[in-house]
Amino acid sequence: AQIARDVYGYEVGDIVKSLPVEDEKFTVKLDWDINENHRASYTYNYNDGFNWSQSDGDDDEFEFSDHYYERGAELKSHTAALFSNWTDRFSTEVRVSMLDLDNRQNSRSGVRDLGVFGEAQVETWADVDGDGAFSRAVVYLGTDDSRQANDLDYEALNLKLAANYELGNHLITAGFEQDDLDVYNLFIQHVETENRFDEECNPGNPNGCIDAFREARPDDIYYGNAAPSNDPFQGAAEWAYKINTAYLQDEWVTMGGDLTLVFGIRYDWYSSSDRPAYNQNFVDRQGFDNTETIDGLDLLQPRLGFNWTVTPELSVRGGIGLYSGGNPNVWLSNNFSNDGFRIAQLRERTIERDPPPPENCGEGRDFSLFDIPLAGGGNPLYDVPQCLVDAIAFADPNSGVNALDPTFELPKAWKYNLGMTYDFADGYLVNADLMYTKAEDSAIVINGTMEQTGFAPDGRPVYNDPRFFNSDYILTNVTGPDAESLQFSVNLSKRYENGFDWSLGYAWTDSKDVSPMTSSVAFSNYANISVRDPNNPGLSTSNYNIPHRFSFRLGYSAYWWGDNRTNFTLVGSHNEGRPYSFTFASDDGDGGQFGSPPNIGDWISNRHLLYVPSGIDDPLVQFADSFNTDAFFEFVENNGLSKYAGQIAPRNEFNSDWWTWFDIRVEQEFPAFAEGHKLAGWIVIKNFCNLINDEWCVLRQVSFPRRQGIVDMQISDDGKQYIYEEFIQPSGQGRVTDPSLWEVRVGLTYRF
Repeated sequence: AQIARDVYGYEVGDIVKSLPVEDEKFTVKLDWDINENHRASYTYNYNDGFNWSQSDGDDDEFEFSDHYYERGAELKSHTAALFSNWTDRFSTEVRVSMLDLDNRQNSRSGVRDLGVFGEAQVETWADVDGDGAFSRAVVYLGTDDSRQANDLDYEALNLKLAANYELGNHLITAGFEQDDLDVYNLFIQHVETENRFDEECNPGNPNGCIDAFREARPDDIYYGNAAPSNDPFQGAAEWAYKINTAYLQDEWVTMGGDLTLVFGIRYDWYSSSDRPAYNQNFVDRQGFDNTETIDGLDLLQPRLGFNWTVTPELSVRGGIGLYSGGNPNVWLSNNFSNDGFRIAQLRERTIERDPPPPENCGEGRDFSLFDIPLAGGGNPLYDVPQCLVDAIAFADPNSGVNALDPTFELPKAWKYNLGMTYDFADGYLVNADLMYTKAEDSAIVINGTMEQTGFAPDGRPVYNDPRFFNSDYILTNVTGPDAESLQFSVNLSKRYENGFDWSLGYAWTDSKDVSPMTSSVAFSNYANISVRDPNNPGLSTSNYNIPHRFSFRLGYSAYWWGDNRTNFTLVGSHNEGRPYSFTFASDDGDGGQFGSPPNIGDWISNRHLLYVPSGIDDPLVQFADSFNTDAFFEFVENNGLSKYAGQIAPRNEFNSDWWTWFDIRVEQEFPAFAEGHKLAGWIVIKNFCNLINDEWCVLRQVSFPRRQGIVDMQISDDGKQYIYEEFIQPSGQGRVTDPSLWEVRVGLTYRF
């Protein structure tokens, strides 16, 4: 903070202790009973809300308040509906909705007197525990690189036409719906630059990167903008598409009303007249063009369900059906923005005082931002190096492309469920459900420019990516085994005449996927997963899997004051933590680990799954003299890695700690201004046990993207051995701020 103030004239803000949240809602609903057979309604909704969010809040990352950003949206919607009973058996519904959403992701750093301060990342090293093992952490300040030009707006028009017809014991439902979306997407990273100070420090020189920051000597500078104008607004993409749906359903009540069978079929099809700009360079590289869209894609979804009252106490339910695996519209926006022409991204590690032609900012590394030409006012980190601005202006339109595989199919999943409810005579109620989900054609992003060149010592493939920072990322479907999930839940509850009620629940989940698809950005979807093979991750435990969860609820309701109800509710949960992986580590993919030829070659740090040596004499591993083998093998034993000795530790085979939380809600009714009206005041204390003790009910877990890099590694020249150069003590499980804090909400509700 002191260096930022003294050297750059920039105030980094504070250490964040609380996060403001604002949410403004306004609703108007009008109902019109036209006559006894027809009625109409109109609803207007307005919502403007935001919270302050972290962008780099992992366990080994620290952000000052200026690096946070406002995540929010303003939403306006209008809905008009007409309900008509034409006969005793035939009724219809016509509904039209319009929605306007203005999404916001604004940096707290904002515009200062000298302009917009770019992002600075300063690496630090420290022996936190005093045990001789150094841990790495990165300090972030300035405007987050993904919020320097970020604006997503869309308008949606929805039309629904539905009809119901009663035919004996059958209720026939048919309908048509159409969602028409117009999307405006401005997303360019590094418009104000991202500056990394991360290669001059290590455990032997822990303050080297801090010194580099003081001297304005970044190791890497990232800059991106619309080409050739350097005007980010010209990099925005606008496109539109429609989702059309037709459906038919038969609900049949039989066996005297004890059995209800539901048969249905749903057909979705997409249409769009917009296409990304054609890029011949991409065609030459990939053999297909980048103008593919979801236009013409369709999906037929049959479904069957039943509900059977076996006895007055026992009911059984179940179903089977095919469901769409999600709307890929946010991923498709990348294809319109990143067409290889519209936006150029540069990465310069070396800059000299006299840069040669703009396609290269120089050779050599002895420079300071204070000594080279800068655009604008010439203020380091506020203003972009002139050579990078010129490089965008004269850029060859051959940047990396995001594209849709021409064989892409809509993701989908078969879902099977079976459940039962049993009502015991003494008031105990048991619910149990079993669900199995099997995905087909799940979405995945692959790197289309990598070429396999061989195999690593443990048999995993080795790649070379000749385009490095300008790779092509292809949205395609999983081939081979796909995602699946098995879930079981049971709940026991009881309600008493004295006003008390309670419930206990348990849920078990075993969920696997190939790619978690964690982000709206193609590169992030590709990079934020631990892998054995970056283009074929394979089926493994899902990032979202919570193996065990126990739930609890206790309620009490009474009338202590006339007909005004008093309610007390206590709810809680106790669940196992999210899964994570152990990986190789390196600085930023510049030649450690699998960063560059002859290593595996996808240039991404901390994502390649760890090979666990069978011992000090493992023939696949050569330990450097500086490698702390005692500390490493102790860590392997203490963290459950030893069972994978001589193997690659699988993805997401380890879980963070269990987490417990409790919420309390108290509500009191009061007389209102008219008969039948009630005014209710309420208070909610979320995670109230943390209010009692700030060390209680704290969520600790390995941070996103759920991995810990623990070994710096190279591959030997002959490719037969790993060279383990350094054991890095990981930061471990960190405190997750938002869910770990207590929160109090107070409100009034008027019922009429």
